[in-house]
Amino acid sequence: MARAFVVVIDSVGIGGAPDADQFFNDGRPDTGANTLGHIAEACASGRAEEGRSGPLAVPVMASLGLVKAMRAASGFDAPIGHVPQIGGAAVATEISKGKDTPSGHWELAGVPVPWDWHVFPDKTNSFPPDIVAQICAFAGTDGILGNCHASGTEVLKTFGQEHMQSGRPICYTSVDSVLQIAAHEETFGLERLLTLCKDIAPTLHKMNLGRVIARPFLGSGPDDFKRTANRKDFAIAPPAPTLCDWAAEAGRSVYAVGKIGDIFSMRGIKEVRKGRDVELMRHLSDFAREAEDGSFVFANFVEFDSEYGHRRDVSGYARHLEWFDKELGALIGSLQSDDLLIVTADHGNDPTWIGTDHTRERVPVLVYGKGVRDFGHVGFVDVAASVAEHLGIAPRGTGRSFI
Repeated sequence: MARAFVVVIDSVGIGGAPDADQFFNDGRPDTGANTLGHIAEACASGRAEEGRSGPLAVPVMASLGLVKAMRAASGFDAPIGHVPQIGGAAVATEISKGKDTPSGHWELAGVPVPWDWHVFPDKTNSFPPDIVAQICAFAGTDGILGNCHASGTEVLKTFGQEHMQSGRPICYTSVDSVLQIAAHEETFGLERLLTLCKDIAPTLHKMNLGRVIARPFLGSGPDDFKRTANRKDFAIAPPAPTLCDWAAEAGRSVYAVGKIGDIFSMRGIKEVRKGRDVELMRHLSDFAREAEDGSFVFANFVEFDSEYGHRRDVSGYARHLEWFDKELGALIGSLQSDDLLIVTADHGNDPTWIGTDHTRERVPVLVYGKGVRDFGHVGFVDVAASVAEHLGIAPRGTGRSFI
């Protein structure tokens, strides 16, 4: 039986979302945001030279139709270079009213979000008193730090030292439907942090808040505080069976790489492997060699988003794209002749844009294993339907296969 691999390169949007004017960063609509296009533009003009140089070099993704996909998405002719095409490309448009991780991943797995996400809109004193009181009760502390919209790295510099001295957890949010809790792995304790997030999550999920995220860190002061790879997302459960469930119910093994297990509350998933992106690529390569016939491998590479998009680091984002592209070439070389590989994204995070939050964009759908074809415009849900058809299992919902 054939196998299928879906790889989400987190936040690698290609512009052109028809409803971008309804989503905002610091009061400015996302109209015109184009994560990949603006990175390529910056590289070509010499504005992304830290740790790399010259035009953006992603020949493998280009050979799968990346340039055509971007042109179809937004009319943007990216300065990436043209190579012979070996795969097919589509452009996917999201219908869920969110530009966040659960919305994008669930819809790619066949289930659009049927509700409006709860958010904490106030930039300071973001969390209501009853939520703060519950966090304190679960944490066993007399207060919290932060209680604001903040960058995950800046919040450590601002509150990390005080956290180590007081023991109070650092709680922050953004325009996304999320509450993040940062704590030092040694002075506060990793298990204590994970338990805190697990305990408070059900209350927030009842409010339709998408995720409570544990953000452990190490270091002795602002100059060396660094988040560790022990992040864990406590996500609200999908409202209906997803592609992971469909495959598991059909007797197929479902393997998760990265934060996929957290996003889908482990529903339908047989095994999950985590780590930083370099480790995740090794895990994905191992599954390409070892996963049995008929299995489904679902991967997320988060550092495009967490390390470079939110930090508005254009050079870093470009370096990571070039690293991924080289690894993708090796991955393709290890696939079996009847495997399906889809490389896509869940939203945008344009590092040239105002603010620090995600951007509403269409995403590329790069397909290897179905010949040299252009698949045109599709919905996020059509990715799930296409994978289901390839695996020979019955899809559900509104998606239609494009392969």
